[in-house]
Amino acid sequence: MKRIKYACLEQTLHFFVQDSSALRTPKDEFELYKKGLERNKTAYKVLSEETQPDGSLIVKLKKQYNTYDYGSYMD
Repeated sequence: MKRIKYACLEQTLHFFVQDSSALRTPKDEFELYKKGLERNKTAYKVLSEETQPDGSLIVKLKKQYNTYDYGSYMD
C-alpha cells in the first residue's frame, strides 16, 4: 500500500494578449489567477515572471496539488 505524503505542481503559464479591444491585460489576468488561488486557499510560489516582446506574460510557479501537504516544496 502507498500514500502520498507531499505533492506539488510546477507549472509554466502563458497569459496571451487577446486583442487591442480586450479590457484585461496579461498582467490583470495573472492577478485574477492569483486571487482565485488565494480564494481556494491553494498555496503557491511564483518562481519567475517574464513579459514577452508581444506583451504576453510567461509565469513559472509552484502550487499545492489538491489539498495535499506540500512539505518543503515551497521553500
